Amino acid sequence: MKRTFLIASIALAVASTVLAQRRVRGRYTDTSNPPLAKTEAEKRILGVLEDIVNSGSMYANVPLSDGRALRVLTEAAGAKSVVELGTSTGYSGLWFCLALQKSGGKLTTFEIDPGRAATARKHFQQAGVNQMVTIVEGDAHQTITRLKEPIDVVFIDADKEGYTDYLNKLLPLVRPGGLILAHNVDMVEEYVKKVTSNPDLETIFYMQGEGLSVTLKKR
Repeated sequence: MKRTFLIASIALAVASTVLAQRRVRGRYTDTSNPPLAKTEAEKRILGVLEDIVNSGSMYANVPLSDGRALRVLTEAAGAKSVVELGTSTGYSGLWFCLALQKSGGKLTTFEIDPGRAATARKHFQQAGVNQMVTIVEGDAHQTITRLKEPIDVVFIDADKEGYTDYLNKLLPLVRPGGLILAHNVDMVEEYVKKVTSNPDLETIFYMQGEGLSVTLKKR
């Protein structure tokens, strides 16, 4: 129960920091408290994140507010193993890497489009995090079945009709106290029903950006 309240508090805190979030000329900008780099490694990652926005490579990526939420939740959970469905050009993956630097963790990210996977690979290399990232190309509904190790955080941001299948296949691997995060959940009614009707899960909704559900696997 304490863990549930902790995650809820974290999500509410994240929401409160991005109330000034707005979209200006296609760019996401936070006018209240932009992300600040504590180390040179963080500065390098944040620089690539900014470059992705400026270069117009934001296709099928999360907005800044949701990226920051992913980072805060992942770091608060002390995650060492993150699985992402839907790499796109690597924007959300870089937010995960900001958190995983602290834990020495790894990101395994799945992408069906070879072009986007190649772009993401370039971005990870530019950010200096390619050693902590594994990109798996192909249909994730099939390739995720190769995963066998425990997972701390799952992020689902791929084909909406596949959300429930991803959940069913990965939930057994999520450790107790782990998180399942899903993007654009307002478009996936079946998934929402699934996570809110399972007594082993506790779900809250963070709707500041494009809609993010935060599901805790109970201990």
